[in-house]
Order: sequence, then structure tokens, then C-alpha cells
Amino acid sequence: MHRPLRLSIDRAAIQANWRWLADRAGVAAGAAVKADGYGLGARETTEALIEAGCSDFFVSTWAEAEALGNLPQSVSLVVLHGFGADDTDAATRLPARPCLNSVKQVARWKQLGPGRACDVMIDTGMNRLGLRPTDINALDGLNIDTLHSHLACADEDDPLNEMQLERFRAVASAVPAKRYSLANSAGIGLGRDYSFDLVRPGISIYGGIQRPEFEGNIRQVARVEAQVVQRRIIPDGESCGYGATFVAREDTEAAILNIGYADGYLRGFSSHGSAFAGGYALPVLGRVSMDLIAVGVGAAPGLKEGDWVEIDYDLPWASKQSGLSQYELLTTLGSRFERRWI
Repeated sequence: MHRPLRLSIDRAAIQANWRWLADRAGVAAGAAVKADGYGLGARETTEALIEAGCSDFFVSTWAEAEALGNLPQSVSLVVLHGFGADDTDAATRLPARPCLNSVKQVARWKQLGPGRACDVMIDTGMNRLGLRPTDINALDGLNIDTLHSHLACADEDDPLNEMQLERFRAVASAVPAKRYSLANSAGIGLGRDYSFDLVRPGISIYGGIQRPEFEGNIRQVARVEAQVVQRRIIPDGESCGYGATFVAREDTEAAILNIGYADGYLRGFSSHGSAFAGGYALPVLGRVSMDLIAVGVGAAPGLKEGDWVEIDYDLPWASKQSGLSQYELLTTLGSRFERRWI
């Protein structure tokens, strides 16, 4: 079935981004493939990164772990949300280990029997998931593969970064584990003091640029294209779209494209986004609706029904255009796209 939306995913760019992040960190680099590989495809991303040399992967839930299917025995898979009361079947059946996040999860894991490998998250200031440093006595007797913490403000030069680093160092000196891990994508940009034994990049594998150090080194991964449904003229003085937020100041050539907020092209792009055709920039006119947008095409006289237009989806720039985070831009891309790995 023909689809009027295409999402092209650059496999080589994913691999190159991961290699650059690993090289900058100077230690082993894993990969977050949660949220279906940030919306691009967890299985395909995992296969590409295994080929590149990655052997540590992270998902959010046991359902995501199961959806990945069979992985090589040399690959490590961690469920970041831990071990809940309803997860016993999955945890004993699937080749993944939990990252324990609370004293209650630790106790529950110990009940499954001694010696089972796990990871542990320590809360050093994020106040989201993780045991507090004062709770580390509860970890006695655990077989901890990797002890983690997570940075809250690594995309900025914030005093909390160094505070979390010192707190994690203190806990790491007191809790035995095979490995220690603190840095996410942005944390890699803070320098090798934050690397420890393993880094856990996510968004920057997929083209996200979280810090100035990444500019010119991280490649765009996802390209979004939509077909033209119709070309039309918006007469001088008339409006286009819901709310009549765009009013033509002259007869305006417009193309109506097969994309909208149901596809993840959200309303933050209304009158702010843009597209490209034949090297010409095409501004979004008025509001994004559920299935359609209008773009000005006066600069592209040959554009017609059925032609393809590339949406400006370079993550840093699209984020500035829309006010959306780079994470939202990827993870909201919908199921109506034909996803093509190139």
C-alpha cells in the first residue's frame, strides 16, 4: 500500500554518531534504544549498532525488551525501569537484567534467589528514579553488574553536574560493582571525568545535538518527506487553515502536504516550520492540522500534486522552530510513515 509519508533513516549516520560518542568518552559506550529506538526502530537500530561494535543496550520496560527479540549472547540488555511486582515472569524468562531503582525493588529482586545479576540506579540529584545514597546498605549481597546515576542538567554548564559527579564518586567508592556509569549523551560532552566505565548515549546517536561540542560531529539521521496533495492559490485577503491565523497579503501559491500532528508534526510548527523542494525553502502557512499542512510555494513553480517535499527536520533547528525538544521531535513520529533504512 502506497504511503504519502516517508521517514528515511541513515544507518551509517547512526553508526558514525555512536563511534564518535564512544571515542569522545574514551570508554565503552552503550546505547539507549527505548521508545522503539527513539521512534526510528529499536530492532534496526540495535542491529546497526551491534555491527558497529556496541554490546550494551538499554530499554525502559520489559515489554520493550521482549519486542527486541533474540539478541546475540554477547549483548547485554538492561531494563531501566527496574523490577516491578508484575515483572517476575518477564525477568525470569527474558535475557535482560533490571536496573533496580528502590529499596523495595532490591528486596523483591533478592527474593528471586541469590547471585542473579542486576544493575542499580543511584539518585544523585535527579529525583526521578533511584535509591538515595543513604539507602546503599540495602544493596549488600547483590550481584551488581553496573551501578548507574543520571545527570539532570548535562546539556548546560550547571553546578549540579559537578555536584552529581562528586556524589556518584562517593557512592561508587562504597558500593562494589563490575562497572560504573553516569554519562548520558550530554554527559559525554562534559568531559572524561564523567565517563567512568560505561556511557549511555541516547538522543545524540539519533542526530540530537545537546551541547556545542557535538556541532559538526553528530550527523543527521532522520529525514521526513511528505507528498503534495494539492497545489492551490490562497487569494489576497483570505485565510488558510484553522483559526485563520494566516492571511494572504497577496495571491499566494500554496501546497497542501500529507502530514500533520497525528504524524508527530506538532502544532509548534504552525507558522514557524519549513520544508524544502528543489533547494527552495517553503514556509509553513498557518496552523498544523491533524493530517495536513500548507506551505508557501511561490519559489517552487514546478511543484505539483504527487511530488515529494522534505520537511526541515534537522533536530536542533527544528527544535528552535517549534519550541519542542529534540526528544519529542523523534519519539512522536507516527505509524503512518513508511520507514526506510538507507
